[in-house]
Amino acid sequence: MKIDNKKIFETLNPNKVWVPILIGLGIVFAMFYFDPSVTEESLKGVFDASIPWLILAIVVILFRDLGYVYRIREITQHHLTWVRAIYVIILWEFASAVTPSVVGGTAVAIFILNKEGIKLGKAIAYVMVTAILDNLFFVIGAPIILFFAKGHIFPSSKVLETQLQDSMEAIFWLSYTLYAVYSVVMAAALFYRPRVFKWVLIKLFSIKWLRKWKHDAVEYGNQIIDASKELSGKNWKYWVPIIFATIFIWSSRYLMLNALISAFVPLDLNENVIVFARQVIMWIVMMISPTPGSSGTAEFFFGQFFTEFLGNYTFVTSILWRLFSYYPYLILGAIFLPRWIRQVFFKKKKAKKD
Repeated sequence: MKIDNKKIFETLNPNKVWVPILIGLGIVFAMFYFDPSVTEESLKGVFDASIPWLILAIVVILFRDLGYVYRIREITQHHLTWVRAIYVIILWEFASAVTPSVVGGTAVAIFILNKEGIKLGKAIAYVMVTAILDNLFFVIGAPIILFFAKGHIFPSSKVLETQLQDSMEAIFWLSYTLYAVYSVVMAAALFYRPRVFKWVLIKLFSIKWLRKWKHDAVEYGNQIIDASKELSGKNWKYWVPIIFATIFIWSSRYLMLNALISAFVPLDLNENVIVFARQVIMWIVMMISPTPGSSGTAEFFFGQFFTEFLGNYTFVTSILWRLFSYYPYLILGAIFLPRWIRQVFFKKKKAKKD
């Protein structure tokens, strides 16, 4: 497999931070002008926030990032130092933030790990493992969360128009089905029968109207086989830490919003469960967003899912939610990317000359 450096750097472009920011700001201004619940008084509600809960929300999101750093070190079997792992995660998050959620930052992540000195086959394997584990969190976790939420997983028809509610449920189940099928197929291909998977791809893309993508399909099949070889023979000591790290990462991501909402309104145990559950559902819906980092989509669905808890605090909470969980990675990526390029490319070239 060859990595197209040009395409990667088109994605890892600090100038791209303005695209999701402008989309997000556009949705925010539209909400401000067209949503009657957004008033000058509701904006002042930001000063009603409980400082301890806001601090807890920030601490939780920092724990999430620490979980990401720990997981990538464990997956790479400590090939990365803590500092290099931090660089990898920041740039990976940046790539995800500037690309549509449906695309993600997979190719960029492989590129970054490869430039950090990890062989290409291993880099592909490690990125595929993280993708499968993340998807399985939703696939396995969603039914469990649906059970504990006791039917309150979607906003009530009092909050949403019936047609919009039906559409949202349809989008969720479509997204869930696609991710479930993809996760099962990829897990089977990676851990059970990689060569059978490649054979199916070749047969599928031999069909006349799919033939132009056959070369890419063969290449992808080869990647799966290489990745499978790299992961074969790993025992439970390898898998248990990264599985628990995945659960910790996504739980921290969602608990941050629980803390943030609690900064404005008190939540009992049942309401905390519902808020947590709705984030899982909302995230699956957002995964098919065509905008970079789900900009605009996230702000819109936030209001639909959490207005019944927040009331007049919905608008300011949605802004804080994105400020805590999304925009920092755009800024950090733009700062860390030039440094990483100097470290990985220019210092290595200088060392070779010396």
